[in-house]
Amino acid sequence: MKHARVRYEGVVHAATATTTAEGEALRLSDGRVIAAEAVEAWLPPVEPRTIFALGLNYADHAKELAFKPPETPLVFLKGPNTITGHQSRTRRPAGVAFMHYECELAVVIGQTARDVPRARAYEVVAGYSVANDYAIRDYLENYYRPNLRVKNRDGCTPLGPWLVDAADVPNPMDLRLRTLVNGVETQSGGTRDMIFDVPHLIAYLSSIMTLSPGDVILTGTPDGLADVKPGDVVTTEIEGVGSLVSHIVG
Repeated sequence: MKHARVRYEGVVHAATATTTAEGEALRLSDGRVIAAEAVEAWLPPVEPRTIFALGLNYADHAKELAFKPPETPLVFLKGPNTITGHQSRTRRPAGVAFMHYECELAVVIGQTARDVPRARAYEVVAGYSVANDYAIRDYLENYYRPNLRVKNRDGCTPLGPWLVDAADVPNPMDLRLRTLVNGVETQSGGTRDMIFDVPHLIAYLSSIMTLSPGDVILTGTPDGLADVKPGDVVTTEIEGVGSLVSHIVG
């Protein structure tokens, strides 16, 4: 099942995806069915607690940036202020030279978890979503230590539109992902190319700290990054999970 959070008639509703004779629709938690076009705003499908982000988790992306692939996961934390929803606006700061998208599979934790063995890692996953973790490349100290100006700006990480139940994604490690800028494909890859797969990441993170429901793991992006500017419409897609649209503004 696909879950969403939307604002409709000034009220925030939990919703699930459905279809009508007219096309894609949403069933609100109060039972009403509305057209997707009637939504006033798409909110992130979950209200994140701790957000873990992976750096250089695709070998081709590490090569693109002239870095050696890491031997252990490179993880940094993001604040909840960074998360925004489908069809939202992300600001490109004035004067920066390079701002790029990052299409990423987002893993949402569904239960409290500590020291989870790799073989049982999927048991603690609630579901999956699509993330676009924008970065301001100008301010990188280096790719191993992304600082606040790079990855923790307000609204710099669209998430959604759906949270897809884990049971409906039988193999999260074999999904195609891609990015389109103004309708032109600029990035293409597959989750099978992750250096550290989802079970490894859950086992690793839960060996360091307790994971809680609502925690989100952003699993990294493949190569194919491009500069985006105000006016661009960026679509990040993951097979079986969703298509997330974001708008760049000045």
